[in-house]
Amino acid sequence: MAATKKSAPAEQASSNDAKSSPPAFNRDQEMRALRDMLLIRRFEEKAGQLYGMGAIGGFCHLYIGQEAVVVGMQMALKYGDQIITGYRDHGHMLACGMDANGVMAELTGRRGGYSKGKGGSMHMFSREKHFYGGHGIVGAQVSLGTGLAFANRYRENDNVSVAYFGDGASNQGQVYESFNMAELWKLPVIYVIENNRYAMGTSVVRSSAQTDFSKRGVSFNIPGEQVDGMDVRAVKAAADKAVAHCRAGKGPYILEMQTYRYRGHSMSDPAKYRTREEVEKIRHDQDPIEQVRNRLLEAKVSEQDLKAIDAEVREIVNASADFAQNDPEPDASELYTDIYR
Repeated sequence: MAATKKSAPAEQASSNDAKSSPPAFNRDQEMRALRDMLLIRRFEEKAGQLYGMGAIGGFCHLYIGQEAVVVGMQMALKYGDQIITGYRDHGHMLACGMDANGVMAELTGRRGGYSKGKGGSMHMFSREKHFYGGHGIVGAQVSLGTGLAFANRYRENDNVSVAYFGDGASNQGQVYESFNMAELWKLPVIYVIENNRYAMGTSVVRSSAQTDFSKRGVSFNIPGEQVDGMDVRAVKAAADKAVAHCRAGKGPYILEMQTYRYRGHSMSDPAKYRTREEVEKIRHDQDPIEQVRNRLLEAKVSEQDLKAIDAEVREIVNASADFAQNDPEPDASELYTDIYR
């Protein structure tokens, strides 16, 4: 008997947690959120331009539309907490304070990149910022992030590990092995599922039997909740709750961030699996940056002040692009450094 084909819903279903009004931000929090999200948005737009020009080779997965997730999470963390994610990773790097010059230089394969030009878009790390990499193997970061949490428990510190992964990676077997160990040993890890509705080009309703990803830890007794990942305030509130849970020694927590990417899976993806109208509706109704911008305007922050923030961010991003295109390529001898034999 042929399986019934499911079509993608026009809007994601949300739990009561996702629909409830999040706590308000004060002016400083709103301004910080706007600036950090704009930095990611402008950086990714510039990376897309450089890819189109041939300055960036290989793979390039942009984060445009999902900025509120990582910015809101970062607002709830402290120095020493660890971040690990998959290959849609530039936004996570910038949110945790990594230098735009170093990130862009790595994208273009230059000496000044975070991996000395050898890692590219998917593989950058910063011990200083406690960023443990983007990872090209789907789901690999979940088990590694669980290992970081085990190290924290072993050392008896109060640091929390945050492992980001997508709706597609949620179906990987190692994710559930990690869930089991994390709950069994009460490890301080937050699993952030960035549900942008499409695993590469496949809708979640066609690839996942359980599309409420906050319930993926039920069989392991891991609490979870759905969050409006397009509202930075909702993300921050959920992150505060999850972080407190972990620091109290209660074990792991799952946050399903209901978000959306405006671009295709990667720069080589024409995204023909969804309509232009769907993308434009989300951008018009739920854009995370415009939400903050509108609230600031309602709070009597001037348009000029907001434009000044955007101008500052554009200057940083343009400088990073100039640096990345003019920095020398790594010497051939670098092929033999940092290699295990």
